[in-house]
Amino acid sequence: MSQINYYTAEGLQKLKDELYHLKTVQRPSISEQIAEARDKGDLSENAEYDAAKEAQGILEMKISKMEAIVANARLIDETHMDNSKVYILSKVKIKNQLNGMEVEYTLVAENEADIKLKKISVDSPIGRGLLGKKVNEIAEVQTPNGIINFEILDINR
Repeated sequence: MSQINYYTAEGLQKLKDELYHLKTVQRPSISEQIAEARDKGDLSENAEYDAAKEAQGILEMKISKMEAIVANARLIDETHMDNSKVYILSKVKIKNQLNGMEVEYTLVAENEADIKLKKISVDSPIGRGLLGKKVNEIAEVQTPNGIINFEILDINR
């Protein structure tokens, strides 16, 4: 049984678009490569044919995996979410107790994480440490450099 993952509407659409691209652009392209290589004659010593067939196998595996992810994806209904605790899709303002630095992150599913956009995965060490916490609580986060304490300053959507 596959794992259920939760996505925003934007994140799920991005996954579906990528799957569509794999099926409608990359799959036909590899089929053309196989046909061209096959037209060149003897398949037993045809490196182009072997490479195209291998690429096709990798692509089909990727498509199959993405289809399973999309099939088990669940859309998050942001209208019924509670702002009193940190959950997925919470925008959390935190303060590092060690250096006083304040940062704001949005907690998202692993596939939507993008540190440049300040979106961190709920499965990351910081994300796991923040989940379920309330404003003014301290989240102890285990990092490679030891435990770091973050104070929850604000939670919103």
